[in-house]
Amino acid sequence: MAVSSKYWVLPGPEGYLPPAAASRGVVLPEKGEALVEGKIVSEEEAMGKIAEKLLAAKNPVFFPGPLLLWDWKAGVAEKAKAVKELAEAVGAKIIPMPDYRPKYPMINPAVEINPNHPNLTIWHNKIDVCAFVGVHCHYANLALKIIRGGTDCYTIALCAEMGHEDAMITMRNVGLQEIKSLSGIVKKKMKERGV
Repeated sequence: MAVSSKYWVLPGPEGYLPPAAASRGVVLPEKGEALVEGKIVSEEEAMGKIAEKLLAAKNPVFFPGPLLLWDWKAGVAEKAKAVKELAEAVGAKIIPMPDYRPKYPMINPAVEINPNHPNLTIWHNKIDVCAFVGVHCHYANLALKIIRGGTDCYTIALCAEMGHEDAMITMRNVGLQEIKSLSGIVKKKMKERGV
């Protein structure tokens, strides 16, 4: 199979088995960089695009995972508080991903997201933009690919590690300072719009 040099990571539905973005030539960003729809950009450009997407969304939702939900190391509680403030600033709901055990068909998509069936939560809540934060990378990759394959939800991954090529926008090494910077950009854009 030939690898396309212009593969865009866009909202789906892309099909039952969407190709992994990495198999289409999308590479993870280096430090100081981010990915927007499969293209490497600066962190600042990505933050601006994230702010725009969250502010334009009809129903934005943050999906915090166990790395953010559980106070397991120093700094997590502060980061969680900053994420909550960011979600409130853009009018986003918060639907947690507290653990990864398969719960189908018992998942209540109004209460939590299951990484094995994230499309159910997206469909049930009519989510048009979602942001993953604090989700272990292997589960985020799985869930992001399922979302891209079966929904038209725009995905954002605020990753503490390397980032996620299967998200429409991903930032890497996201810590407290990056969340606060993103909040600042959101507030600036809201002020510019007179909101």
